[in-house]
Amino acid sequence: MVLDIARTLVRAGHETWCVGGAVRDALLGIEHLDWDLATSARPEVVRRLFRRTVPIGIQFGTIGVLDPEGRMHEVTTFRRDVHTDGRHAVVEFGVSLHDDLARRDLTINAIAWDPLEERLEDPFDGQGDLERRLVRAVGHPDARFEEDRLRALRAIRFAARFDFEIETETWGAICRSAPHLGRLSAERVKQELEKTMEQVRRPSAALRLWRTSGAFATLAPALATVPDQHLLATDALPLPGPPTRPLRVTLRLAALFASLTPVAAQRLMRDLKFSNVEISTVGTLVSLWEALGRTIGRRLLDGEPLADGELRQWAARIGRLRVAAFGRLAAALWWAASECGDPAPAPRQWRQLHRALLIVAFRDPLDIADLAVDGDDLRRAGIPHGPALGRVLQGLVAFVLEDPTRNTAEQLLPEATRLAATSSSA
Repeated sequence: MVLDIARTLVRAGHETWCVGGAVRDALLGIEHLDWDLATSARPEVVRRLFRRTVPIGIQFGTIGVLDPEGRMHEVTTFRRDVHTDGRHAVVEFGVSLHDDLARRDLTINAIAWDPLEERLEDPFDGQGDLERRLVRAVGHPDARFEEDRLRALRAIRFAARFDFEIETETWGAICRSAPHLGRLSAERVKQELEKTMEQVRRPSAALRLWRTSGAFATLAPALATVPDQHLLATDALPLPGPPTRPLRVTLRLAALFASLTPVAAQRLMRDLKFSNVEISTVGTLVSLWEALGRTIGRRLLDGEPLADGELRQWAARIGRLRVAAFGRLAAALWWAASECGDPAPAPRQWRQLHRALLIVAFRDPLDIADLAVDGDDLRRAGIPHGPALGRVLQGLVAFVLEDPTRNTAEQLLPEATRLAATSSSA
């Protein structure tokens, strides 16, 4: 379909090239499905030439062209920046391909491919930098990062993603740009952090550069001195049996934010405009790590066998549906602690713990919903509705956590009566 779009534009008399990440990734041998095009055709012309279009960024010259499968391809008019405040740009159309490539952030992203004549246009030696495994800004790096402060963070992400070095002058410009990153919207910073967690095999490489350059000091001061253990832990997620992409990002964020208190972690996530669901999920994992991580770690280091009752208490505290995620997070943080030279359970120990927690979590009763009796049964047994009934139900949960065979109406109802009497006499 990309060829069809290009042919349509060229037949109408408009120069057209493939640009951006797809060209870069193709040269690196990486499959990339989202091919974008740059053209001399103005946005209104592109909309006339194609039946199904979306004006996704028409003020910046970008039109989405939908192919027969419904996949969108961005077609952007050649442009250059005429004014920018480091966050928003005013662009001018009617320029050349060279002018368009000159406004891009990095040389490795400023390569164009003519899909019809099958030739490359590479005015800034992006191919050479790919071969040298080097991230380098197009032109003067300070000027590029002043045009859009996010480019400093993008340069870090690409260096970490491809395991490239950052060219010396470009790195200096990143550090000089760091104090000005506060001009970026919280949403753009959040998106860049999520892309790092999703795309980079070893996020710690990027996160260290955020810390060293001063990016964290400006954008998330609470993380300015984040310990290496929490940066390294992001590399260990996912563990074998990879979770879905959203869960991978969530666990990596939890490993990073677990360096903070739960309150500080949730405050930072709110500042970065994470959703309420994301804040709750990561915040809960961070809270559980703070409450149980050290305790469980010490028990594993003791080397003594873990009793089923102890495992049930932990599983109940964690929550049946969170056991798998907590186990992965704990294993990653313990692995990272060991890599940093700190005492931590061995991999064999936390793998055994993870399996054992999963077994008891899905085999044994852990919460009120698992009890063989409910509130109606207790009211029929003479226990009145109210706070006392809730306390009795919680007491019954503790009763069966000690011994799951107690989870029968015959054993629970007498225990409920005893708990109620004890509560009323207290």
